[in-house]
Amino acid sequence: MTTKELERIFKVFGNRRRIAIVLYLQRRKEATVGDVAEHINLSFKATSKHLIILANAGIVESEQRSLQMFYKISKNLPREVRTIFSIL
Repeated sequence: MTTKELERIFKVFGNRRRIAIVLYLQRRKEATVGDVAEHINLSFKATSKHLIILANAGIVESEQRSLQMFYKISKNLPREVRTIFSIL
């Protein structure tokens, strides 16, 4: 992993809401945007933006089912991200 990629990962985890989302998805294995929003007490729109940031960083995966988007922790996390997860 390059230093630029590592910097991007640290920026992703530099937000308490995104950390809360990751912790929630680790416990739940999979959740809709609405479920996550309710759990972290944030609007649907703001939660969706945080989930998109996590997805763009390769930390979560998404799957559309009917009208709902489901998110889960990615299966192919880089070693550095798995290390961060072990700290959380």
